[in-house]
Amino acid sequence: MSYIAESNGFKIEVNTGFDFDKSNPMRFYYLFQYNVTITNLTHNGAQLISRKWFIVDNNGKEEIIEGPGVLGKQPYFDKGQSFTYTSYCPLTTLKGVMYGHYYMKDKDGEFFTIDTPEFYFSIPEEYTIWTFALTNNQFSFS
Repeated sequence: MSYIAESNGFKIEVNTGFDFDKSNPMRFYYLFQYNVTITNLTHNGAQLISRKWFIVDNNGKEEIIEGPGVLGKQPYFDKGQSFTYTSYCPLTTLKGVMYGHYYMKDKDGEFFTIDTPEFYFSIPEEYTIWTFALTNNQFSFS
């Protein structure tokens, strides 16, 4: 699924997916992948300084993650430049939502925020029955 937002002259596109191989339903561990592309639509350069994420699982439990840059990088964006990265979000529920902000600094040293779209995590329908059967010990091997 693809989610797009524009904020303060930047376009943020997020694509989400489920990582079946690294998930473990028996331990209520579901790993979701998200790919983010940030594009500068303005005529001014800016640097990504830090980020703050809000993650809410299907039970309403909220977690806040914040820190410098993304994946240890603080990319600089000239006009029209993009930066893409992939990261992961572990959840203990089959669904969740994530949204946040990037804190930026323009070429004049002024700080501003760009908001991400709200994006959703959900295991694919074909895994729902498999997950239910595993977590409720309903597998039979004949």
